[in-house]
Amino acid sequence: MTTHIPSLTFPGALFAQPAASILLPIALGTGVGFSVSPANTNKKYLALKQPPLRPPPWVFGPMWTTLYGLMGYSAYRAWNTGMASLNPHTVALTKQGATLYTIQLGLNLIWMPLFFGYGRPIEATADIVALTGTVGYLTYIWSQVDTVAAWGIVPYLGWLGFASYLSAGVGYLNDWNFHNKESQQPPTSKPDDTLYVNEKSGGKSE
Repeated sequence: MTTHIPSLTFPGALFAQPAASILLPIALGTGVGFSVSPANTNKKYLALKQPPLRPPPWVFGPMWTTLYGLMGYSAYRAWNTGMASLNPHTVALTKQGATLYTIQLGLNLIWMPLFFGYGRPIEATADIVALTGTVGYLTYIWSQVDTVAAWGIVPYLGWLGFASYLSAGVGYLNDWNFHNKESQQPPTSKPDDTLYVNEKSGGKSE
């Protein structure tokens, strides 16, 4: 059972102010997204074999911005409601939730570099499964502190379940190896720098 670990927890001042709490995950998520290069990420995403129900690339930006905002607001609600409680158990749960929140955000932010930056689908899938479990436990903890905060991250938890399916599905369909499937030589119907999949051979070809 995870307890409050100050060295792995954002300062309480970040949770106390709604603007800071909401903007922090949005800013960090946006920064990581741009560091990996959105153009290259979209090309790789479209190039790899995909499981059924995969959304188009343009969905992810608005979706993650919304989810980051919701998690930030939930953190603000949980922290301020819990720390104002006269019940020591509620205060302890609030601090525990802050540690879980910090850990889950770290797990969240390393997924994209693992998956797209380094092409490590096994590690990325393990990461997102751990992230989903952490957020599930955080939802349970926050439900004992503030129900609005708990419900606020339910959409995030649901999306993580779907994202875990996509991560595992893409890894499996591409033999858990992205590096040998990339090519910069497209068929004549595609732009010169588009990555693609040769469905007959199971990899990218010219």
